[in-house]
Amino acid sequence: MSLQPGDALASHNFGLQIDGVMVEYLQEVSGLSVEQDVIEYQQVSADGKPVIKKMPGVRKAGECTVTRGMTESTAFTAWINDSIAGNMGAARKNATIMMMDYQNNPVKRYNMRNAWCSKVETSGVKAGDTSALTEQVTITFEELVIE
Repeated sequence: MSLQPGDALASHNFGLQIDGVMVEYLQEVSGLSVEQDVIEYQQVSADGKPVIKKMPGVRKAGECTVTRGMTESTAFTAWINDSIAGNMGAARKNATIMMMDYQNNPVKRYNMRNAWCSKVETSGVKAGDTSALTEQVTITFEELVIE
């Protein structure tokens, strides 16, 4: 690995795997989040003083938004189409946002279990414009495991 102790990853080198196959290098990943309820309860200590305790509750599903250049990636497009069509048997996939070091070695993985695409938004088009076309895809998942 090219990272030295104390080095942070650069934010420009990452990609998306679907069922273990690298399908897309992305322009941006945002909003990668998962949430857990917090249970708060009160009790009285042995000396009669009130004590407030907190403990983890139910984990919620999460989501993230990825932006990619509009390409001919058939695997990613098929995943989007299966999701939009409600073909959940084919749409639910295990997806991974993979962060890489300067030598393209995987360093950190955000594994999303039972992920599917819940929203697709394309960039605007304008005659005479020279910018690349992009798609923003919201990925919904049931569980996040960070490695």
